[in-house]
Amino acid sequence: MESKSPWSEVARRVGIALSFSLLALLVTLTLIWEPGASRVSLKEGDVSPYDVRSPRKISYVSQVLTEKAKAQAAASVGEIYDPPDPYVARRQLAKASAVLNFIEAVRSDPYATLDEKRLWLGAMEGITVTGEVISALLSLPESRWGVISSEVLSVLERAMRNEIRESRLPEVRRAIPAMVSWELDEVEVRVVASLAGNLISPNSFPNPEKTEEAKKLARESVNPIVRSLEKGEVIVRAGDVVGPLEVEAIEALGLNKTPLDPYKLAGAVALASTVTLGLALYLSHFQPCFLLLFAFFLALARFMVSSQSFIPYLFPIASCAALLSLSAGKEVAVAGTLALSILSGYMAGGSLELVAYWLASASFFLLALGKADKINLYLKAGLVSALGGLGVILAFRLPWSNLNPLEIASAAGVSILNGLISVVLTLGASFILGSLLGFVTPLHLVELSRPTHPLLQLLLLKAPGTYHHSLLVASIAEQAAERIGANALLTRVGAYFHDIGKSLHPYFFAENQLGGLNAHRSLDPRTSARIIISHVKDGLDLAKKYRLPGQIQEFIAQHHGTDITPYFYHEECKLKNGAVEDDSCFRYPGPRPRTKETAIVMLADSCEAAVRAAKPSSPEEIEKIVRKIVKEKLERGELDESGLTLKEIEEIRKAFVTALQGVFHPRIQYPEVEGSGQD
Repeated sequence: MESKSPWSEVARRVGIALSFSLLALLVTLTLIWEPGASRVSLKEGDVSPYDVRSPRKISYVSQVLTEKAKAQAAASVGEIYDPPDPYVARRQLAKASAVLNFIEAVRSDPYATLDEKRLWLGAMEGITVTGEVISALLSLPESRWGVISSEVLSVLERAMRNEIRESRLPEVRRAIPAMVSWELDEVEVRVVASLAGNLISPNSFPNPEKTEEAKKLARESVNPIVRSLEKGEVIVRAGDVVGPLEVEAIEALGLNKTPLDPYKLAGAVALASTVTLGLALYLSHFQPCFLLLFAFFLALARFMVSSQSFIPYLFPIASCAALLSLSAGKEVAVAGTLALSILSGYMAGGSLELVAYWLASASFFLLALGKADKINLYLKAGLVSALGGLGVILAFRLPWSNLNPLEIASAAGVSILNGLISVVLTLGASFILGSLLGFVTPLHLVELSRPTHPLLQLLLLKAPGTYHHSLLVASIAEQAAERIGANALLTRVGAYFHDIGKSLHPYFFAENQLGGLNAHRSLDPRTSARIIISHVKDGLDLAKKYRLPGQIQEFIAQHHGTDITPYFYHEECKLKNGAVEDDSCFRYPGPRPRTKETAIVMLADSCEAAVRAAKPSSPEEIEKIVRKIVKEKLERGELDESGLTLKEIEEIRKAFVTALQGVFHPRIQYPEVEGSGQD
């Protein structure tokens, strides 16, 4: 009996650890690599010799645009002035009184000549008057002079009550004539306007502290400006001068950094380690096909999600899910799809919409694919996947944007195209990768199960008894596989081919011996055992010659496990008058069944042969025979590596009993009818 070496288990675990480590390294390298991205060595003021495009979609706070907006906000703040100073008005009114008194003194001086008076009035400090006004001042009657003096003070007081800034001083002086009483004539108005205009002074002055504080508040009120760049958007064109805004965009994208950015590397390592560890904990055992498929679609995602516009929505992740399901099972497919969606979303800039879109497309495809044994199921899965993807797009877009009919039609077109690509890729890759990676698809199994297959035709012609035995074993095994949730189609097809080696020496096997002739009567037990055992090797040779998939070849190699040929072994024991010391000549080479499906075929093969040989007369006898066969296989350890539980073995036994009772039930002997002319 074959025993497992502890070193083989250690080697297996080390192999799995190395495989997942390789996967983590592969994921890390894929995450940090950006197709088409290269280092840009441009600085402000340079003339760009080439177009610089954004390798991915990005949004970042632009300090250049924010600072520009702050400067504009500060510039929009006008200079702040203090309220009018009443002291200035009083000072100017006092000065006006002094000026008027001086003019009155000059006017009433009896000793001064007219030229001297004109000279004195023209030389007044801070007062500039024209010769016309001086002449009017000297020629005014005393009665009118009193009116004008009072009007000057009145106009000046009213004007100084308002806010007067240095910049508005000319405007205020131009408005003085309109403030003079309508009782004065034109000459008197000019005199009042000239004197009052000279005496008006700014009473409101700039406050630098308050102005600076207002500018500061205006700058602080500006929110940071976020700049967004789409994938492929031109940052700077060839021949353009590189400005601060372009330099900032290049830095935000990391195009000016060395390819090995430590922060980006640390993030990629963290995500790759987390995802790989999750896969390692979830998957019970590692399969090489998983690594190859996962690596291929991860690399494909790196190229597609780095592209522009709708290309990421065409990423056929549903095909990856289907291929993983066909090659390694749905549990592996679910884990692989989830991991691939997360990693692809990371490469797409953290897009939650894309992650949800990919997960929905893949999940709907897997659910609709079912047993995947018909072409129309693939087409149905592609359509259902497209509907799932479209639903996610609409769910993310409708609440925040008003989609027009054209945009909805575009989203539907992209989703349908994704489903079509997934269907075509799944069908094509399943046949190609099936031969390369050694797994068989349901469609391939359906093709192998056709009676027109050359090997089945050979078995039918050369060993018809074995052919019918194989059909019966296939029927029994398929029912048992369905009962425990194993792969019923694989089980049935494997049972068709499990005894194909008997077609080379058919008459050495009881089911093909006609008329009671037994070819073993002239042979010794060892020779007979060697011929019987050789049908396993012969079957494998035929399977390789006709290029049967590896999973079908496992049924041929494992359907007897490491059991002995009991009849010839006991015959040898009789000749030796005791037990045979070396039973290797009577033992099948194995290996023992390593899957549930091959174990079911082993049990079905043994039970069918035993029941057929015993010719039971009641259902109870059939149940007794089946129970005995199953018990012996368990006790000899032939099912130890199959993964079957005791509960599943009991369900298999019940399925066998039901099926065999329907085949080998007792039959009534019909009486012969005389004169009928029929047998």
